[in-house]
Amino acid sequence: MDLCRSLLACWSPGSLRFLRERILRRDALGAGVPEHIAIIQDGNRRYARRRGVSSFDGHSQGAETTERVADWCLELGIKHLSVYTFSTENFNRDEDEKEYLFDLIGRKLGELAISEKVHKNRIRVRAIGRIGLLPPRLQDAIRKAEVATRGYDGMQFTLALAYGGKSEIADAARSLAREVREGRLDPQDLTEDVVAGHLYSSGSELLPRVDLIIRTGGEVRTSNFLPWQANGSSCPVHFCAPFWPEFSRVEFFRAIRTFQACRGQRATSNQQA
Repeated sequence: MDLCRSLLACWSPGSLRFLRERILRRDALGAGVPEHIAIIQDGNRRYARRRGVSSFDGHSQGAETTERVADWCLELGIKHLSVYTFSTENFNRDEDEKEYLFDLIGRKLGELAISEKVHKNRIRVRAIGRIGLLPPRLQDAIRKAEVATRGYDGMQFTLALAYGGKSEIADAARSLAREVREGRLDPQDLTEDVVAGHLYSSGSELLPRVDLIIRTGGEVRTSNFLPWQANGSSCPVHFCAPFWPEFSRVEFFRAIRTFQACRGQRATSNQQA
């Protein structure tokens, strides 16, 4: 025991963190990873208040965390990463903050459109939501990023912008009702696949079911994020305390473990059934 204490005393906090990351990464790769991770990036403003800096700084650091997480997903071979970037409720924030967010998101989309890493790894960038509610300059940035990565078959990186889960389903219902009214759809032909084809992510690149939801910031709710793709598949959720700018590689691997544990429990239940 004394020898163990002596050895641990020789390790710096950084070295111990690196070792913990290596162990968690090994375990994650050995037990299988989710195909689709959806993240509710919560806590930018609370992080900023705690640090005594502006909310703009919190959002900027949160954007850097998003880039790091995308790299981690790429490293593990995650096929789909969806992030809740701007909800319909966020339109209620003050004008200065909204304008800053629109500029920040637009700038990051512009960087993605010309990123060597994006093109080398054939990352597909997409946006879903009520895009028409966004400022024209942001809509233009979205179009450029989507066009620049169209047809790519690597990881799909989806940004939910002007998004609300209830709004998505309501908009799909309105579209379906219109097709029925116009005689283009027989109600008897209405299936889950038909409904899915009318969601924001419809077309040739439907979002697959969500395998894992991650929410930062200590809140225990999913805020209506991708309800059709997640709730119907009994998706596990990893709630964690760190604010989004603080979200670490270690916490990311803990989230992967949540997915693996739930999958293991489900497999055991199926065997016992």
